[in-house]
This record gives sequence, C-alpha cells and structure tokens, in this order.
Amino acid sequence: VQLQASGGGLVQAGGSLRLSCVASGLTFGSRALAWFRQAPGKEREFVAASRRSGATFNYADSVKGRFAISRDNGKNTVYLQLNSLKPEDTGVYYCAAARSGLILSSVWSEYEYSYWGQGTLVTVSS
Repeated sequence: VQLQASGGGLVQAGGSLRLSCVASGLTFGSRALAWFRQAPGKEREFVAASRRSGATFNYADSVKGRFAISRDNGKNTVYLQLNSLKPEDTGVYYCAAARSGLILSSVWSEYEYSYWGQGTLVTVSS
C-alpha cells in the first residue's frame, strides 16, 4: 500500500494550492480519508477528513471555510484545496486512509488511520 502526496510548494499569503494524494494497493471505497499537517516544531494536527464515501466532511476550525477536501474513488485520489492561505498554514501536509469509514468522534485522531503518505511541504510567505 502506498499513498503519494503532491502539490505542495511556496505561495504568498492569500494564495491557493491544490494537494493531491494517489493511493495504490488499496481501493478507497467507503474508507475515511484525511489530511493532517505538521508545522515546524509542532505536533501533527488534523486538517480535514472525508469520513466515508459521500458528502460527510469535517474540518479543523482553523481551516473551515478556506480549505476543501474531496475524493475521487474512481481515481483512488483524495484532494485538498487550500484557499486564502496564511503563514500559519505552513507545514508538511500528510494524507491518510483508514481501514473503514469512521464515526465523527474518531475522525480527528491520527491513530484511526492505518495508511499514510510521505507528506508534501506547503510554505506560505507573508
């Protein structure tokens, strides 16, 4: 199983990026898919999740209204659209897949996800 994240880069504050994560060796089906991020010197934190196939999305308060997660099960790809970026959004962004769908109370925890991508770096300059 491999998750390959891409799309990171250097962007000015207020700009946008679109991250992609392609999976091989597993099918998305109704699995929960998520994005986490880790800023320099900080712990990894939850960003967004698609709890199961369909319109069940959850976001960290810090990104709500600016970021959007989506999935294409046919392409085994999960996306994260990052808009109105701020310097505090800087970090390595990781995609993750769970073994199944998740209930709301579990979606925030990185321990619920069994498969992880290698991360893609997003740097937002002020």
